[in-house]
Amino acid sequence: METFISITNQSQGRDRIFRATQYACALSKYLLRNEAKRKELVKKLQSLESNMSSGRKLLRLGNTVNSVHAVKSTLHISDPVLRLCLTLANLNRALYFICDNLLWARSIGLIRDIDKERWSLNATRFYFLSLIMNLTRDVYAITQLMVQRSRDRHYQHKVNQHLNESPDVACVIVPQLDAFLFLLIESLKSHPSVALDTLKNICDLFIPLDMLGIFQTNAGVVGFCGLISSVLGILSVLRPNLKMKP
Repeated sequence: METFISITNQSQGRDRIFRATQYACALSKYLLRNEAKRKELVKKLQSLESNMSSGRKLLRLGNTVNSVHAVKSTLHISDPVLRLCLTLANLNRALYFICDNLLWARSIGLIRDIDKERWSLNATRFYFLSLIMNLTRDVYAITQLMVQRSRDRHYQHKVNQHLNESPDVACVIVPQLDAFLFLLIESLKSHPSVALDTLKNICDLFIPLDMLGIFQTNAGVVGFCGLISSVLGILSVLRPNLKMKP
């Protein structure tokens, strides 16, 4: 109960719960789409999904200001690659929220003279670009971790021991590739926040890829990826040490 209260007391935590429910409904709808006896249940899931989406739009009304503030903060990061990736990610995120807020205003009748399809497409594009920059940051962080770890003498001994203990694997797989994968896994194991953020962004990426027609899948894949990324997001809220910094 205390865990639930700690999540719901945070706006980000409430959004993640709503998001997980929204994509769980989308996944359930897809799995039940051919069940004739479950048509009524599918309608209820559709209604719940729609309500969760509308609720999230309301919760996100102040996020534009937060994203603009984040842009100002990332401009002072000393690392030029991180500064570029995070600044562009937050800038595109701010533009996404502007489009999202306008779509919300249109849905309740405050604004009528905007093209819903056009602004929805723009929002998806900004969301996609934000994810691309976040993933670029993740790749950069993983590369740095791997370089640091490869210079560690203790790690080099572990690699040699791994290759010696798995001669069959080393014969089948190129030894350099085996050593690279071992280095990647060890680096991610020692920094779970990087692994969590990377997996979350990869899952999220399937959503705009499908909506933009770049890599079309189906509602089931989108629902599953959205649910996984939402659960990972809830985990990062519960355990702040699993959130990447900066």
